[in-house]
Amino acid sequence: MEKVFSKIGEMTDNIREYINTRIEAVKIRTAEKVSALIANAMAGLVVVMVMFFFVLFAGTALSFVVGAWIGKTWAGFLIVAFIFLLAGIIIWTARGKLIRLPLMNAMIRQLTNEEDDEED
Repeated sequence: MEKVFSKIGEMTDNIREYINTRIEAVKIRTAEKVSALIANAMAGLVVVMVMFFFVLFAGTALSFVVGAWIGKTWAGFLIVAFIFLLAGIIIWTARGKLIRLPLMNAMIRQLTNEEDDEED
């Protein structure tokens, strides 16, 4: 009888150790996926900042070119500002298809990347 109780105790310890190991594996996997998601978000932020400065300087240059072509610098800036306003309105109205869905899909794809997962 004592032998049975010792085997049950040993089995209980093994099960407890297995569960703790699985919990640790899930924690590590979650931390890895979250850190990869944050790294990708930071890389995307850097790209967005570089593109912002490109658009800013290209818009300024285009404003001067249009202003020189028309003969009035202020009119060149006004025309380019209107073009940016139209682009902003178009992007705002289509933000679901252009921004929200691709961003959600990229995040889901990153979090459910099953190439790295090893299911037992």
